[in-house]
Amino acid sequence: MSEERLVRLRPRAVLVVLGVILASAVALEVLWVTRSVLIWVLIAVFLAMALNPAVDWLADRGVRRGVAVGIVFVGTILAIAGIAATFVPTLVREVNDLVNAVPGYLDDLTRGRGKLGFLERDYQIVEKVRAAIEKSGAGGVLGLSTTALTVTKSVVNAVVAVVTIAFLTLFMLLEGPAWVERCYGLLPEPSQPRWRKVGRDIYRTVGGYVTGNLTISLIAGTVSTVVLLVLGVPYAVALGLVVALLDLIPLAGATIAAVLVTTVGFLNSTTAGFVLIVFFVVYQQLENHVLQPLVYGRTVQLSPLVVLVAVLMGAELAGVIGALGAIPIAGAIQVLVLDWLEERRRRIAGPPPGVELPS
Repeated sequence: MSEERLVRLRPRAVLVVLGVILASAVALEVLWVTRSVLIWVLIAVFLAMALNPAVDWLADRGVRRGVAVGIVFVGTILAIAGIAATFVPTLVREVNDLVNAVPGYLDDLTRGRGKLGFLERDYQIVEKVRAAIEKSGAGGVLGLSTTALTVTKSVVNAVVAVVTIAFLTLFMLLEGPAWVERCYGLLPEPSQPRWRKVGRDIYRTVGGYVTGNLTISLIAGTVSTVVLLVLGVPYAVALGLVVALLDLIPLAGATIAAVLVTTVGFLNSTTAGFVLIVFFVVYQQLENHVLQPLVYGRTVQLSPLVVLVAVLMGAELAGVIGALGAIPIAGAIQVLVLDWLEERRRRIAGPPPGVELPS
């Protein structure tokens, strides 16, 4: 006969398990509630990493770090303000021109004329929209039932986010190195060199990606604006800004921008549309095979499969922000995995005679 085993659980062990489960649930709830703040912190981290090389460059030349941070921070704000002062008036004028042109487009669409006339001739889009408005009202069709409240809330949130991210970036530039040193100081002294190397590799990977992505997007927007101006496509500056912003999104961003801008080009003229198709195809090849290897260098080395999976997961978790942060996070994880594999190989091989491996 088989003997029955009695498993006795100590009350303390049960309480510990319940405590771990409860603490994990509370932590996940806190992370979910504060997800927007965490996104702001991540953006500030990326910006600080992008600006820190300039701060280090000034500090290496004898400028105190606080003064160097002030110079770089104020210089960045002035540069953004200068760009805004240069392009915003043109952008506003082009947006106004587009708004003023909309009634003409709508009239052509209603009468089945112009570039968009086929929508009415072939699909009776006007009648379908009119029927939807009669059924649900304009607010129901366009989603404008709470437009004023939604727009106001979005503007306030955007202002708060920008100001908060700016101050977070400033404080990270000022106090970041000190906090990093404090974290290293918590580790056992023999293992500090290893983790300092890991930290440098992660910093180089993430900083290289952020700086490179911003540089490539700026080039894409500038070149696209020049091509649009040469072709005489209206709203060239606004469309160039769209290209620059969408090019920040890995993989899909550049394609979306190309589709949008090419569509506007076809609305202007068939020749401009075909030229833009050729331009975006050629430029994407140059960006993928020349610009990205040149700008990123050896800082971010991820396979296309890892990039695709990381971007998809990041987009699913946090939308566009998640897609932007997916690649540097994947790069940081790769650094940790490679370090773990290297340390594992070293431990299997054993230390040289007279040398002890750090824990």
